[in-house]
Order: sequence, then C-alpha cells, then structure tokens
Amino acid sequence: MTYRKMPGAALGAAPAAATTDAIPPEEDLSLQVTRRPRPGRWLAVLAAALFAVWLAYTVIVNPNLHWDIVAKYQFDGVILKGLGVTIQLTLVSMALGIVIGVLIAVMQLSDSPVLRLTAGAYTWFFRGTPLLVQLIFWFNLALLFPVISIGVPFDGPKLISWQSNQVITGFVAALLGLSINEGAYMAEIVRAGIQSVDPGQREAGASIGMSNRQILSRIILPQAMRVIIPPFGNQFISMLKTTSLVSVIAGADLMTVSQHLYLANFEVVALLLVASLWYLVLTTIASIGQHAVERRYSPGAAPPLRRRVLANLVPGRARKEATA
Repeated sequence: MTYRKMPGAALGAAPAAATTDAIPPEEDLSLQVTRRPRPGRWLAVLAAALFAVWLAYTVIVNPNLHWDIVAKYQFDGVILKGLGVTIQLTLVSMALGIVIGVLIAVMQLSDSPVLRLTAGAYTWFFRGTPLLVQLIFWFNLALLFPVISIGVPFDGPKLISWQSNQVITGFVAALLGLSINEGAYMAEIVRAGIQSVDPGQREAGASIGMSNRQILSRIILPQAMRVIIPPFGNQFISMLKTTSLVSVIAGADLMTVSQHLYLANFEVVALLLVASLWYLVLTTIASIGQHAVERRYSPGAAPPLRRRVLANLVPGRARKEATA
C-alpha cells in the first residue's frame, strides 16, 4: 500500500477544516416558530375566569348557605357512619357485580344456546328496568315471598326458614339491587374485552393442552384487562354516586343520614353540601386510582401528571425522558 503526498500537507495530516461558510452553525439551522395571535381564546379564558370568580364569591358570601353548619356536620359521627356504609355498599356491590358480570359474559360467549339465551335475558331485563324500581322491589320482597326457606321445592319439606322482613333489611335490599344491576353492565364490559382478544390466542392455548378455564384465566382475561379497566373505572365512580338512590329504602348510607339530619334541623342546603363534598372526595380518590390502574395495564399510555409537569418546568428534562 502506497501513500501519495498531498501538496502543502504532510503525510497523515488531518484534512483542512471546513470553512464556516460551507456548514452553517447550529443556531442558524433552528426554526423560529411564531404563534399566531388568538384573541378569541384569550377572551374566552378571561370570561371563564370572571365567571369562576363571580361564582366563588356568590357561594362564599351567600348568607343562606350556612357554612358554619357545613363545617359542623362535615365530620359529624352520623355523617361518617353513613359515609362508611356508602363505601361498603360500593365495594361489595362492585365485587359481586364483577363476579356476576364475568359469569354472564362467559355464558354469552358459550356455544350452548340455552346459556346464551339465559345470559341475554338477564342483561336485557336488568339493564332495561330502572335501578330505582329494582331497589324498591327488593325492599318489598316480603310482599311476594313472606317466608324465605331452603328445602325440597314444589311445596316439599323445608329444612330452614326465615321471615323475609327480618332478612331483607334496607342494607341487604340495597346490596341486592346494586350488585345484580351492576352485574348486567359488567357483563357487557367483560364480553367486549374478551372479544377484543385475538382468537388465535385461544387456539395457541388449546394447542399446548390448556383447558378452557386456564385459557380464560391465564390468557384471555389478562389481555382483555386493557379494554375492561377504563369502563370499569367509570362504573366504579358511577356506583359511588348511585348508592345515593338507596335513600328511598332507608339504606343508612351517606345520603340517607343527610336526609334524616336536614329533616330534623331544616338545614337542607347545608346538609346537601356536606354530602356533596364527601362524594367529591370519594370520586376524586377513585379517579386517581383508575388512572394508576390504567397505566398498569397500558404501559404506552401518557406519562403521569407529575412527570409531565416536571418535564415542562425543568429545562432539558423532556429530552432526557424521551431518550431514556
């Protein structure tokens, strides 16, 4: 191998650096983006801010709201007891609704026409009738069945019996109405999630000898969770507020005890504000939990709010987050 000596340069010397005119500096390549002025947007923001200030001022200084009564009853023992009943109703009803919904969804996707017809009739009836009517029906079940018994059907001997009025209390009626009604909605949510999974996943599980139960629990449902979780979170938040309907059957929930209090002291608006503030707290906590669970089952979702705020505040953080 031979080297040719270049004129005016020693062998092995680095080539002459390019002039600044050949390659423009980096700052010359950056684009200067100028945002078009949007006066309509600023006017809308100003109008919204003025309305918010006016509304807050009206609510705070209104003498008819009786904020002292709100502060007095916000952490009252009776209110907190009703709050605990509301949380219990929500958690237990949603748990039972999930179990019923998964069972009905599997029946809807079954090859048996009898199971499909039964599941379809269940969802058709309980989604087609108002929840308030169902709650009143369960509370008055004793009018139809005065005695609840276990034994041989068709007027056979009974092993054990209970009076319906003693068994179907307000809490039990609320639990039956909420969970059975929620099961009909959860069945459609679970069915949509199961059908969103590629059928090849089931075939792959069957090819390695897995049973239908194993395929459903280990392959289908884990993948369907990405579709199930968002509407499930909405249903949970809705259930928190729907429990207020059990006040018509004296379910001892937050709304029921609030009604009992304002019927005694006539502070209707103040006690309704107390209940509304607690409902806002519960739904806010549930919304935060929903966001965390959605991120758990959807890794490609948007980053958490804290990370996005820090990326906007700290220079260069957004670039580091993107290249990490």
